[in-house]
Amino acid sequence: MGQPLRVGIVGAGKISGAYLTTLNRLTSVSVTVVTDLDVDRARVLARDAAAGGPRNEVEVAVVGSVAELVARDDVDAVLNLTIPAAHADVALTALGAGKHVYGEKPLAADRKEAEAVLAAARAAGLRVACAPDTVLGTGTQTARKAVDDGLIGRPIAATAFLTVPGHESWHPDPEFYYRPGGGPLLDMGPYYLSALVHLLGPVVKVTGASSRPRDERTVGSGPRAGQTFPVEVDTHITGVLEHAGGALSTLVMSFDVRAARLPRIEVHGTEASLSVPDPNGFDGPVEINRGADWETLPVSAGHRDAGRGTGLDDLAQALAEGRPHRASAELAAHVLDIMLTLLESADQARTLPVAGTCERPAPVTGPGN
Repeated sequence: MGQPLRVGIVGAGKISGAYLTTLNRLTSVSVTVVTDLDVDRARVLARDAAAGGPRNEVEVAVVGSVAELVARDDVDAVLNLTIPAAHADVALTALGAGKHVYGEKPLAADRKEAEAVLAAARAAGLRVACAPDTVLGTGTQTARKAVDDGLIGRPIAATAFLTVPGHESWHPDPEFYYRPGGGPLLDMGPYYLSALVHLLGPVVKVTGASSRPRDERTVGSGPRAGQTFPVEVDTHITGVLEHAGGALSTLVMSFDVRAARLPRIEVHGTEASLSVPDPNGFDGPVEINRGADWETLPVSAGHRDAGRGTGLDDLAQALAEGRPHRASAELAAHVLDIMLTLLESADQARTLPVAGTCERPAPVTGPGN
């Protein structure tokens, strides 16, 4: 590989530290510039990027705005770690300045914004990638290889569960999760749905139902503990997804379950069943049951020791190799479409087609590749 992809980071919040842990050990990318609304926070991130990377002699600049960052000649790609409401605006600004983009999930707030980002990238001949990149780790990829190799026979069904009591139990400012744009599906669904598309392919129709058992929640920790706030979105969503290949996935995303022993994801075929690890992580055991005991499969695919930012590494390598990148904006747009259609199905009490689709991303073939 030639020169590293020079990356400007927009947003120096908590998630940026997780990204920097990964980026600082990569040779495919080099952080060159940081901007954030909080300039002190940006300075800390820039200092850590300069001190921790493999090219720590490179100065990491701090600038005052997104416009200033994307105008720089030492930025090839923008890592967009802003709040979800700003994802599309930042992406469009970067694309307009001729920069590739890798962003946190979701790709955009709605279908119109997502299509605008995709159209801008196509028109400019630029790449847009989007989290989650957890699906590129050994957990989902080993499970995918088992499906692709026919170890479970013909895939028939899958189940995916996120069942928790709600973020107010630990988050000091949880209101966002209960306002429009929040809720368990839009918050955590991208991890589960991206994994299901990798495992079983795109979704063609959905049937959904949802509920809002409580109209009010109470902050459980921090200086505001005991304060109540309104719930403005449904907090228990269940759905049946029909994949293009015919498999049916049952999805439950809930902020209303006190405790559960449900698996994260299981995939069932004509010959065997797979237990897939938490899609919010990169690794974990993949188990198969052919009718007797559960067996742990050896790691056979995916990036070992992966972390947030692995998708940006894949983007950099894809640009160098002239191949499609795996954490694609097209996949992210399809996942957003699935989630919005599922919520619309629940509201209308009927099955709805998912209008958009995507190519199933290429597998990560061998551990570490």
